[in-house]
Amino acid sequence: MSSKSVKQGEFYELEVDNDLQQSSAYNDDLAPTKIKDRTWSKWNIAALWIGMSICVPTYTLGGVLTAYFGLSVMEALFTILIANVILLVPLTLNAYPGTKFGIPFPVLLRSSFGMVGSNIPCLIRALVACGWFGIQTMFGGLAIHLLLSAVSDGWASLGGVGEVIGFFIFWALNMYVVIRGAESIKWLETLSAPLLLIVAIGLMFWAGGKVSFTEILATPANRPEDAGFMGYFLGGLTAMVGFWATLSLNIPDFSRYAKSQKDQIVGQIIGLPATMFFFAALGVVLTAASTTLVGETISDPISLIGKIDSPVWVAIAMVLIIIATLSTNTAANVVSPTNDFQNIAPKLINHTRGALLTGLIGILLMGWELLKKMGMLESDVSVESMYSNWLLGYSSLLGPIAGIMIVDYFLIKRQHLDLVALYTPSSLYPAFNSAGLIAFAIPVLITLVALNMPALGWFYSYGWFTGAFTGALAYFILANMQSTSENQADALQS
Repeated sequence: MSSKSVKQGEFYELEVDNDLQQSSAYNDDLAPTKIKDRTWSKWNIAALWIGMSICVPTYTLGGVLTAYFGLSVMEALFTILIANVILLVPLTLNAYPGTKFGIPFPVLLRSSFGMVGSNIPCLIRALVACGWFGIQTMFGGLAIHLLLSAVSDGWASLGGVGEVIGFFIFWALNMYVVIRGAESIKWLETLSAPLLLIVAIGLMFWAGGKVSFTEILATPANRPEDAGFMGYFLGGLTAMVGFWATLSLNIPDFSRYAKSQKDQIVGQIIGLPATMFFFAALGVVLTAASTTLVGETISDPISLIGKIDSPVWVAIAMVLIIIATLSTNTAANVVSPTNDFQNIAPKLINHTRGALLTGLIGILLMGWELLKKMGMLESDVSVESMYSNWLLGYSSLLGPIAGIMIVDYFLIKRQHLDLVALYTPSSLYPAFNSAGLIAFAIPVLITLVALNMPALGWFYSYGWFTGAFTGALAYFILANMQSTSENQADALQS
């Protein structure tokens, strides 16, 4: 038998022979999902997004937009809603090939960047995920520390050392869930989504008795009175799109398990925009209520709950926060780099090794914070400030990749991929696709120039949009030129 792609309904499945199994670009974890394993319904996809959206960083988004981007509360919430509606476009489009062919994100990139060149965008996406993994693990570790402190005075006396131990406990929980595979993540998200929604709705009703919603929504913008709205809005919008720009790339890692295209589209529409809007609004309300509750303004829900003088309620709340952070971290920040690292050397790095490599890099990226908590390093830099300052930065890198992927699949390849060739070096897809690499380099270079040239500052400030458009346009032109040159060369040879 020779390897071949077999179509069943709207799906394609790969029949693998011994030669393909020995290919340096193939391993069982990166192989297309079998049709029998594509079991995620629209409710599973919606639960995935609910589970990922309800997390500490989402809670702080309203505060980030009002404090750092000069928007009023109403403007901030509107911006979050619009950003997540916009995100549905790249999310559903990039999910298409994952659902149709069952392939993960790194394998899809081989079409637009080349068999080896795909590692460049893969590693960019992976390092961003590892950074987020470290941040979320820090939050999860803090929740574990506060949970144990609520039931043990001895643990509470550990202080920063207890937080560091909590970090590694939470780290181990993440590794356990991801190493067990996609069904484990599906189970976790399906279990946690309704529970987290109930808790969030309950908190909103509880906070409603502590503050005036009318007064909160009337909070004015933190910007000069004569400043226009649009510039601040677009800057905030870019940052909020950047929040899930990561998943807009590697959504095939999940859509490969969807039952149908309808399930992945409807599930994402149900799960993402409303949940992000609601939980960000909850953050705004509870931050406003924190002054009444504990006598000071606190924008971090873990720290806020930790100050409540009731060990029982603190313990219950921390368990729920641990579940929420675990559901976000495993799906959003471990699955993608696990696959991305495998793409470098599929025969050397399997799923388990990819997950452990993700975890190790996450520890290294948070090393400065861990040392600070143990009193071994002094630093004024906080996780929160790093989080609020890098959304724009990495969105400038991820936008071009999203644009290139969409143009390649829908306009250049016209929704057709050769499954066998995607796992076979030196065949249809080159080692390095110059069109994809150049199209990516162009907006990145313009961004670097923009950072040092005020007149082009807008290109960086709106980095995801400018990068996605520029990368998509450049790739469309270069790929068509490449195709024309190849056709002419073939004609000359014949």
